[in-house]
Amino acid sequence: MFSGIVEEYAEVVGVVKEQENLHLTLKCSFVDELKIDQSVSHNGVCLTVVNIKDGTYTVTAMRETIERSNIGLLKVGDKVNVERSMMMNGRLDGHIVQGHVDQTAECVAIDDADGSWYFTFKYKFDKEMAERGYFTVDKGSVTINGVSLTVCNPTEDSFQVAIIPYTYEHTNFHTFRVGSIVNIEFDIIGKYLSRMMHLTSK
Repeated sequence: MFSGIVEEYAEVVGVVKEQENLHLTLKCSFVDELKIDQSVSHNGVCLTVVNIKDGTYTVTAMRETIERSNIGLLKVGDKVNVERSMMMNGRLDGHIVQGHVDQTAECVAIDDADGSWYFTFKYKFDKEMAERGYFTVDKGSVTINGVSLTVCNPTEDSFQVAIIPYTYEHTNFHTFRVGSIVNIEFDIIGKYLSRMMHLTSK
């Protein structure tokens, strides 16, 4: 479980394909605090630490993860938003994030907001999935590459988020361009409510 408050961005230093799996080796400031089997969010994807060596750590993504996220697009030198699992004795500054990416979205516009930015993302709309809570609502929560954000101006298949300078500089948002592919996780509360409404309407 995560909060969507990114700690920093890690740098990819190794990518190894092994059958249907992808092994990613990264470096960041808290490598020495990690343990084998620990869960870490990478661009919003919960992955397990499988190796720690020489100031780096390795995680493995399987086919399902690669198909649903942008993990398979990563290459050496890329910046990845990372967050360790949430401690239950502290404040929840973001929102409840599972680290289970639902799908990817494409950045289709970046607009200056006089010191901040509006990023617009478009995703593949599926009516059946929307009925199960896979959609965005105005002022609701969404996770983009592991960052907890507030939705504005949602449509059937797109939405905007406002990014302040701190978030822009301390996450990989500063690397986004029009055409960038990002991971999105829709709000789990919306999914449960949609499911409950579907069951009670029968």
